Amino acid sequence: MVHKEVADHIRSWRFIVLLALIVLTFITSMYVSLRNIKPAVSNISDPDHLFLYLKLLTTTDNTIPPFHVFISFLGPLLGISLGFDAINAEKNNGTLIRLMAQPVYRDNLLLSKFTGAMVIIATLFISLCLLMLGGGLLLTGVRIEPQELLRIATFIVFTIVYVSFWLALAILLSIQFKQAATSALTAIGVWLFFTVFYPIVVNLVIRAFLPDPSFLSRDEIAGYNEMILNILRVAPGQLYADATTTLLMPSVRSLGPLTMEQLAGAIPTPLPFKESLLIVWPQVSGLLAATVVCFAFSYYLFMRREIRS
Repeated sequence: MVHKEVADHIRSWRFIVLLALIVLTFITSMYVSLRNIKPAVSNISDPDHLFLYLKLLTTTDNTIPPFHVFISFLGPLLGISLGFDAINAEKNNGTLIRLMAQPVYRDNLLLSKFTGAMVIIATLFISLCLLMLGGGLLLTGVRIEPQELLRIATFIVFTIVYVSFWLALAILLSIQFKQAATSALTAIGVWLFFTVFYPIVVNLVIRAFLPDPSFLSRDEIAGYNEMILNILRVAPGQLYADATTTLLMPSVRSLGPLTMEQLAGAIPTPLPFKESLLIVWPQVSGLLAATVVCFAFSYYLFMRREIRS
């Protein structure tokens, strides 16, 4: 069943279009990074200038965003496109009844839908990152450091988890709604809300109730900024941005505001991989929990769904 789902996704035009779009953005980002890699590496004031392969994922000349920013926008579309018609299309085409007439359990069908899409997502991002590593090695001749390899591998895992959340949400909506168009529009609406409108609403509402900053101390301002950041982290895109920024930029020491006392005496050096992972572990746990909740709710609804015509 997983093999069939993978084959169906590969042959679908919507996957081919999204694959071409993601590959095109990857090639464009890598071209801009390679064109600006020498100034970035030679910048001694940058504490991350020694991490060449991380610079390939983060360096830009401000004409286009880096690759991980592109993925924060295109990743949800990939997950939604692979899952918005996972169940309702089978039911509308009459194939769901035929499948259930066979010795196939409902949970196996749902797991095959999710696993088949996850195989596609994991293969895509692993292939792109291996292509980036191979291209960087051929063009620069610089050996990759073990810490860079660990950070890039963890970045791939975080990206797969991020896209899997939107995949689980799309499958949930495909079970809840009878029409594939309705589930697709609802999933895209959720994505647009958290990507575009949620930060605007949070900033407008919270800042309207905040006191005048001129009457606050530095610690109180830092506390209010931390509160705003915590509310913004309800959005999956913010969690992914925090995690990838910390992993791909080892000099990032905190995801919140720091006071002058905390900055006093701090040396701008890269953090070890373990320390960076500890910083982003709450974000990763949040994405994993949201994915598990969406899939568990999908399982509950599908097991109780009436599938007879």
